[in-house]
Amino acid sequence: MQIVDIITILTFFVTLAFIFWRPRNMNEAIPASVGAIIVILCGSVTMSDLVTISQTISDAAITIMATIVMAIVLESFGFFSWVAEKLAEKAKGSGVRLFFYVNLLCFLMTLFFNNDGSILIAIPILIMLLNNMGLENYQKVPYLISGGLIATASSAPIGVSNIVNLIALKIVGMSLYSHTAMMFIPATIGLLLLVGLLFLYFKKTLPETVPINVSGMSLPPNHPLKQVLESSKQNRSKFMIKILLFVLVIRISLFFASFLGIPLSVMAVLGSIVLLGWRWAYLKIHPGDMLKKTPWYIIIFAFGMYVIIYGLNNLGLTEWLIQFMHPLVSENLLNTSVLMGTLLTILSNIFNNHPALMVGTITLTNMGLDPISLKVAYLANIIGSDIGSLLLPMGTLATLMWMHIVRRGKVRITWWEYIKVTVVVIPPTVLFTLVILYYWVTWIFY
Repeated sequence: MQIVDIITILTFFVTLAFIFWRPRNMNEAIPASVGAIIVILCGSVTMSDLVTISQTISDAAITIMATIVMAIVLESFGFFSWVAEKLAEKAKGSGVRLFFYVNLLCFLMTLFFNNDGSILIAIPILIMLLNNMGLENYQKVPYLISGGLIATASSAPIGVSNIVNLIALKIVGMSLYSHTAMMFIPATIGLLLLVGLLFLYFKKTLPETVPINVSGMSLPPNHPLKQVLESSKQNRSKFMIKILLFVLVIRISLFFASFLGIPLSVMAVLGSIVLLGWRWAYLKIHPGDMLKKTPWYIIIFAFGMYVIIYGLNNLGLTEWLIQFMHPLVSENLLNTSVLMGTLLTILSNIFNNHPALMVGTITLTNMGLDPISLKVAYLANIIGSDIGSLLLPMGTLATLMWMHIVRRGKVRITWWEYIKVTVVVIPPTVLFTLVILYYWVTWIFY
């Protein structure tokens, strides 16, 4: 093994260690950037590779950032505090009913935005709601763990809900429309199973009753929107529904764009610009605040990790995986689905799902699989990366962010408490979803 190979491999593991450790709350983009620079300087990745990487991740990164901008704008409108109020109303005093509404909220948040945005916005809403309800710590745990798991796992049904899914789509050369047609039903059925398993696990812990009227979540008296609504005598709920319908239209437009071959980023950026203009007209808030509020580090993190993974690929990592996996996955579609999904589940929990899915996807494109097997293997990778990775808190960055937000909200949930839940609910969900994927694709194409 040459010195370049040793440096690249060590850089990968040290980068992951710093991402998980995050000393002094270090942003994960910093170790990813440093690692990428080291890999480039040692020669594992060339300048032509950097051009290829930029072309691969640019559309996905712009799409995700535009979606996050839309989420931040909605927060400015007070949309999420309004949603929290509606959750309390819909629960009608039932802790069980609240449990299912919480999971529905997290599912929809991820579908409308993305998994990171869902964690960053939905989980603080839930903490605010549960704290205002005056629940004990142990009573908050079922809602927050299930909400975090569903928010992250819900990026599986449609590729646009996760930046690494979009990057993988680009590598495989699969349209968002095809991805959704083959994946939405199996992944959604898998999520329903996951919710059912979570409910059975937490059934005895859920409070029987919760407060119906929850204070502290209304717009403050000096909020610009409150003044606008009062002057126009417009109902707050009607205004929020209009915004929600607009976001839904933008979300649907992404699928039309994919079908017509238009870059997804074009529609996403147009939607965010219109929403920013809407906010500027109503609340007189200049769009310039997005420069500070938007988490630009996500692009830097994704680019840095992809550079490091590309370096490992150039060293022959994917060739070894091809030799190991090809005889197993090429036998039949059921093997393809179950084995690739299992492999990605293992890799995601060891290395984090971002590098794991990148490695897995690059491996697939070099296996020489027929078109259907390639698509099934890719979708199985998504299931392992988006759902299987939830077995351990370090499996996804979204889960690590969830742990941080929960602690900041002064709710005590340890790694052991988390793992006691996931070890029961995640393996059967992943296996079940992979099998359903096989039968669904077989039914569609055969």
